[in-house]
Amino acid sequence: MKRLGVGFLLSLAIIGSVSAQNGSKRVDLKEITDGKFRQVTAIGEMRSLPDGEHYTAMNKDRSMIIKYSYRTGNPVDTLFNARTARECTFDDFDGYDISSTGHHILVWRDTEPIYRRSFKAMVYDYDVRRNYVKPLSDSKNKQMIPTYSPDGRMCAYVVDNNIWVRKFDFDTEVQVTKDGELNKVLNGITDWVYEEEFAVTNLMAWSPDSEYLTYVRFDESEVPEYSMQMYGNGLYPGYYNFKYPKAGESNSKVTVHSYSVATKDIKELKIPVEADSYIPRITFTTNSDQLAVMTLNRQQNLFNMYYVNPKSGVSRLILRDENKCYVDSEWLTSIHFNPNGFTYVSEQDGYSHIYLYSPTGVMQRQVTKGNWDVTRLIGYDDVAKVVYYESAEESPLRRSVYKIDQKGVKTKLSESEGTNSADFSANYAYFVNNYSNANTPAVITVNETKSKKVLRVLQDNAALREKLASTSFSKKEFFKVHTASDIELNAWIVKPVNFDESKKYPVLMVQYSGPNSQQVLDKYGFDWEHYLAANGIIVVSVDGRGTGARGEAFRKCTYLRMGELESRDQVEAAQALGKLPYVDAKRIAIWGWSFGGYNTLMSMSVGNGTFKAGIAVAPPTDWKYYDSVYTERFMRTPKENFSGYAATSPIRLAKDLQGKLLLVHGTADDNVHFQQTMDYAEALVQAGKQFDMQVYKDRNHSIYGGNTRYHLYTRMSNFLFDNL
Repeated sequence: MKRLGVGFLLSLAIIGSVSAQNGSKRVDLKEITDGKFRQVTAIGEMRSLPDGEHYTAMNKDRSMIIKYSYRTGNPVDTLFNARTARECTFDDFDGYDISSTGHHILVWRDTEPIYRRSFKAMVYDYDVRRNYVKPLSDSKNKQMIPTYSPDGRMCAYVVDNNIWVRKFDFDTEVQVTKDGELNKVLNGITDWVYEEEFAVTNLMAWSPDSEYLTYVRFDESEVPEYSMQMYGNGLYPGYYNFKYPKAGESNSKVTVHSYSVATKDIKELKIPVEADSYIPRITFTTNSDQLAVMTLNRQQNLFNMYYVNPKSGVSRLILRDENKCYVDSEWLTSIHFNPNGFTYVSEQDGYSHIYLYSPTGVMQRQVTKGNWDVTRLIGYDDVAKVVYYESAEESPLRRSVYKIDQKGVKTKLSESEGTNSADFSANYAYFVNNYSNANTPAVITVNETKSKKVLRVLQDNAALREKLASTSFSKKEFFKVHTASDIELNAWIVKPVNFDESKKYPVLMVQYSGPNSQQVLDKYGFDWEHYLAANGIIVVSVDGRGTGARGEAFRKCTYLRMGELESRDQVEAAQALGKLPYVDAKRIAIWGWSFGGYNTLMSMSVGNGTFKAGIAVAPPTDWKYYDSVYTERFMRTPKENFSGYAATSPIRLAKDLQGKLLLVHGTADDNVHFQQTMDYAEALVQAGKQFDMQVYKDRNHSIYGGNTRYHLYTRMSNFLFDNL
């Protein structure tokens, strides 16, 4: 592709036309913030039963668990009915889990969210054979992470940071740990940073013979405490205190323990790792003597997996993966054990690919190959020796679903071009495919794997399609930007309705830019950009260096200087856009949330006036303030990388900020603390820089609730209309 010049921008691999649809109704901001243009992807949970021919789902009013046939979609049985079960004191519930034997079903209600993924709830045990419901625990306090034993005869759970076990056969409850304490010791559950950055809330694992329960214990007593003011509605504000390790600060000390059901003895399993290592996952192989303990060193560039005997405590190294930058911890969930070994996704050849290993850790073969990334390992059918996965092999913008057999014969299972995601039945005979493209809302179908035949449509978003057809808006178009740094970047553009090439339009650049993220995807999304385009602003999104699905080198080139290349790419992309005949180069703005907010501040500070205005929502403003796991993965500690932290700090660059700025934050943000915006605001004040600021009382990182979202987007829209 030739270098971008005046009058040339689009290498028109365009999806959809430039012109507005034939609708008459204008895009309304309130409808967008209320979700009226949001696609329906919730089809009711479809949870495969072990036979692979049936699945379970709750009914609409959440009073029953119903068993359905994959092939026909017809209900074949009711597994639980809150209104007919004996001694059931409730009419509906929030979630459920079925034991391996099907003799017990856990249901929970009164769910209370804790952080992004964690929650506690009142959990009940439904004894199927007796049609009888009773509380899982005798405690009046709510439970967390209920976890069945493989034989279905017991359930482990956490109450107030301590592990308990319910034995169904004897109707007894045994307390396993007694040292759990708020902001000090956690057993089985994870601390804030593990939950946020490793996406894990449950670190308990039963042995396949159900004789041992293993768990990770967190000692967070030395982790610094963050205190967040909560204003509430009272006369005096309160505080919420929690342990939050910032970059370079003390993390929780983690240890692995095994509990013998028979003897009630607890043994610490000594793992041969450095004291400040992470243990993001534990799980048993198919062998009860082999607990797989997965560890990362603090720098996260060395992954070791050990097999540990829960009885003797003896451990041996099975898998080692070392990387010059970091090992992507998301791939630890790609390790699936079977009697013949395990799967793993590694970047060892420069792209994310699937590998098969023997039980002893000997690599048997590389399953996928090519200059493209596997984006998800769905599963491995150990009987048929077939691997199922999603990848970006057609284009970084798209996702397709494939299967590949032991001879390397590959079959594409998804038919439509765009973004596909699939969930398979337990025997891989059926899959539910979720498909959309940039201008087509989701179509969710049940498919037969062998024939690829669509058995039925679960959701086609017909109502949304009708709404889109009656609304005037411009479709997304995909193109590539060639920057002054000689980098070709993927992008999309939404032009104003009734676009006129002879006019000069202002531009808003929408970006996130964080490591391995993607905004430029051929996937349905109808958001703020369409409202702005309906009001005369061109909206463009460019995925710069560090973003996903373009190989390891592109992903990790930002290592140790996170924010430097990302901001340069946005600046140079904006300058390239400014050369187009229909773009007013003096009226370009940039916007982002979280990392996108951070990169907005960076881009406005290094852009030498490229951006007339910018909006930063909930932005990190110096990496030393952010959590240890995320920050150190990409930057190491401030002590190890002082120059990298200094060069990528918006606070240090505040004096160089150019353009009108709107700074937005929620005061109860437990993720990117309000402290970051306050310190940045102070730096702007001392540098003599005027700015606008919008604060939301007691709102977290997502800034929502009541009228909040509409207020936020109205505020941001008006800021752009006033300054562009």
